[in-house]
Amino acid sequence: MTRRPARRRSGRRRTRKSQRGELGAVLLASAVAISLFVALVNWLVENWWVLVLLVIVAAALGGGWLYQRRQRARWEQVRAEGLRYTLPQLDALHHRQFEYAVRDLMRRDGCKDAAQVGGTGDNGADVTATDPFGRRWVIQCKHRRAGLAGSAVGTPDLHVLSGTGRQLHGADVVVLVTNGRFSSKCAPLAPRLGLHLVDRHLLSEWAPGSRPLWDLLRQLPPPPKGSALS
Repeated sequence: MTRRPARRRSGRRRTRKSQRGELGAVLLASAVAISLFVALVNWLVENWWVLVLLVIVAAALGGGWLYQRRQRARWEQVRAEGLRYTLPQLDALHHRQFEYAVRDLMRRDGCKDAAQVGGTGDNGADVTATDPFGRRWVIQCKHRRAGLAGSAVGTPDLHVLSGTGRQLHGADVVVLVTNGRFSSKCAPLAPRLGLHLVDRHLLSEWAPGSRPLWDLLRQLPPPPKGSALS
C-alpha cells in the first residue's frame, strides 16, 4: 500500500485551519455588526425624538437645496430673456468671451443646447446650437477689438468654414459672425458656399434682443423633416 506524503497532509490541515479561521472572523464581524445595529435601533426607539429631529433637519436641508436650485434656474431664465449687448460692450470682450456672448445670445433666443466649443482643434466651430425649429447651427466668431477699424474678415475664413461646417459638424445653418467687417469679396462668395454672414451692422440688430438671428438672416433652410415645426 502506498502512503501519502506527510507534508501534503500537513498542508491540507493548515489550509482547513486557515479557512476555519477566516470563517470564524467573518461570523464574528457579522455578529458584532448585528449587535451594533440592534443596539442602535433600540437606542433610537428609546430616544425617538433624535430620529424625528434628524428627519426634520434632512427635510429642511433638502427643501433649501431645492429652493436654491429653482431660484438659480429662475434667475438664469430671467437673465437669458433680458440679455442685451451693445456694440461697445462686445468690442471690449476678449475673443473667447465674445464666443460665450454669441452662445448666450443663441440661448436667449431659444436654443437651449447652445454651447461654446471653440478652442484648439475646433475645426471652424466656435458655437453650436439647435434652434426651436430643429435646425443645427454652427457658428464661427471673429472678434475685432477695434471694431470696424480692425482688419477685415477675408475669404480664406469662409473657405475653411465651408469645408467643415456641414461635413464635420453636421450643420444645417453655417454662420460667420464678427463685430467688425468682411472684405468686399465675402458678400458674393458666401451664398455660393452656403454660408451666412453677420457683420457689425447685423450684429447691432441682433445683440440688443429685438429679434432672433433666424429672423434676421435670409434664405435659411426649412426645418428638418420630423421636427415639430416642419
